[in-house]
Amino acid sequence: MTMNTDRIRNIGISAHIDSGKTTLTERILYYTKRIHEMHEVNGKDGVGATMDSMELERERGITIQAAATNVRWAGRQINIIDTPGHVDFTIEVERALRVLDGAVLVLCAVAGVQSQSITVDRQMRRYRVPRIAFINKCDRSGADPRRVAEQLRSKLGHNAVLLQLPIGLEVNHRGLIDLVAMKAVSFDGERGEIVREEEIPAELRPEAEAAREKMIDAVSHFSEELTIAALEDRADEDLIHDAIRRGTLAMEMTPVLLGSAYKNKGIQKLLDAVVRYLPAPTDIRNEALSLDAPEERIALSNEREDPFLALAFKLEDRSYGQLTYVRIYQGVLRKGDNAVNARTNRKVRIGRIARMHADEMEDIGEAEAGDIVALFGIDCASGDTFAAEGYRYSLLSMHVPDPVVSLAVRAKDRDSLDRLARALLRFTREDPTFRARVDEESGETVISGMGELHLDVYVERMRREYQVETETGQPQVAYRETITARADFDYTHRKQTGGAGQYGRVQGAIEPAPGTEFEFVDAVRGGNIPTEFIPACEKGFRAETTEGRLVGFPVTGIRVTLADGAHHSVDSSEMAFQAAARGAFREAYPRAKPILLEPIMNVSVEGPTEFQGEMLRTLLQRRGIIIGTTDENEFVRIDAEVPLAEMFGYVTSLRSTTQGKAEFTMEFARYAPVPREIAEKRIEELRKKKEGRTHVP
Repeated sequence: MTMNTDRIRNIGISAHIDSGKTTLTERILYYTKRIHEMHEVNGKDGVGATMDSMELERERGITIQAAATNVRWAGRQINIIDTPGHVDFTIEVERALRVLDGAVLVLCAVAGVQSQSITVDRQMRRYRVPRIAFINKCDRSGADPRRVAEQLRSKLGHNAVLLQLPIGLEVNHRGLIDLVAMKAVSFDGERGEIVREEEIPAELRPEAEAAREKMIDAVSHFSEELTIAALEDRADEDLIHDAIRRGTLAMEMTPVLLGSAYKNKGIQKLLDAVVRYLPAPTDIRNEALSLDAPEERIALSNEREDPFLALAFKLEDRSYGQLTYVRIYQGVLRKGDNAVNARTNRKVRIGRIARMHADEMEDIGEAEAGDIVALFGIDCASGDTFAAEGYRYSLLSMHVPDPVVSLAVRAKDRDSLDRLARALLRFTREDPTFRARVDEESGETVISGMGELHLDVYVERMRREYQVETETGQPQVAYRETITARADFDYTHRKQTGGAGQYGRVQGAIEPAPGTEFEFVDAVRGGNIPTEFIPACEKGFRAETTEGRLVGFPVTGIRVTLADGAHHSVDSSEMAFQAAARGAFREAYPRAKPILLEPIMNVSVEGPTEFQGEMLRTLLQRRGIIIGTTDENEFVRIDAEVPLAEMFGYVTSLRSTTQGKAEFTMEFARYAPVPREIAEKRIEELRKKKEGRTHVP
């Protein structure tokens, strides 16, 4: 059954790890009658949460892959993507937010805004995704939703507006006060399925009235009508809801709701807020690029009558073939239709369309603008655009962060080599942040990813899904090289082989350019290097930055200025000038004082206050720089910057010094120079390792 586009909501549920996203999604599925029994994360009841369908997810109690489902609530269809909270799987959040119209940012009422909360919020801003905040775990010891709302303002810069107050906290958490309707709300029944609205208890009335006045004052900025009504003391619910929706869609306000997913409180009210305040596809402006004129952009219509256009944002390889998740932005897609892959210009036939419910699916005959569905048997890559034949437009793809950790991996026996190759091919297609390559010097297979956990999960999946027993080498940090001084070059490439020779001369300089990867400046005047050979020069210089001359890591933060040169009317060619550029770079690079850069991670360590000293010590021992500490309710969080090279095995050290009571998260922050006293030793180690690999028979 099709539904008007304005009655569709495409939302993501995102948060820091262990904030209760998957538990919240499980309750949403139950209250919308999508499932008939609620199950818990970690598979404590032998079943596990619906959205954590992978065996590894249920064992570890974490979400690894984003999972999609769809529910109905208040006459609306809500397409939901439950995303991982661990930073190692950040691409799952990235690609989900790329195609979603709105989001629920889940925060723990005890821990508040945490490191991954900041990352997720940054991703939401990147794709301009309006959101509402849900402060979960109000039943936990130390819960303080007002403090968390204040952190939303101070740490994330949100105009956070509380729409509810808790009735009791911690073990006494009984329900909510709805500040819009001015009712006390309780969630009765065995599983909180009976929602009761009653008069606010007299002892809580003054606090509720003060909070409502503050709330109306905040939301009236988005509605002149509400401002006038408030002054005349006649602000009704519809006016308030309309003003909240306007502020939310403009991303100038974040409505804040409360509850406890585990204790079945507040979920129905959250669903009401989703359909009231978060955008329909028609409320969001999406654009496509013309393939014929890349600078031209058009606004997409969300109309079913217009040419079909969709983005493939996630791939899964299943036993029956590739499953491709797509978001449709325009037009209608029917079973048996043809569509064109804008990247490859190949025509594909749509054989099967399904709505997803975790790992289950429901076949449908057609899908239209605003829908998120899955297609079968389509050969494509993550981020590809599918369009109607003759409709030459492409959608903007997603941001893909670069891997920061590498690991050498090899099959224990020759019989597994084929299966290992198939596994790596599948995983690299599914996950753009997972890379696999063969080291040219050593012949080793090297996998790269976002962290130790990320790679550990894929190694385990090789064993379980492909029966490949592997051996792994030490994790390798993705270092970079850069230069710290200017170096001029004047290089001539000359080669005579009997017939036409090769000749090209390039003059100029290489110099540091912080904040850029590679910059090429064409400053040639007078035609000494013909215009047609300039791109070849740039190509030659750029090729040399892929492997620096210091140790062999990619070069970043460099500017090459080509100022002059010379050519020969017969012997000059693109190949000759490309070779001249490569030679010039190799000659100048050692004189530009190259240094080694290492990835620096933002690390957030959380645990009981009694272990604060031990937690600080573990970071300082690893060359950590403490950024700040937050101490609340016998619970401390330490934020620091630590080189990735020092973080391997940190989880074991932290657990042993805190009796297993502390945890940490980390994410890539930036590249920074390795301190001189360490750099010399590290460069020597890396060179020896490289030489050792080179001489392996």
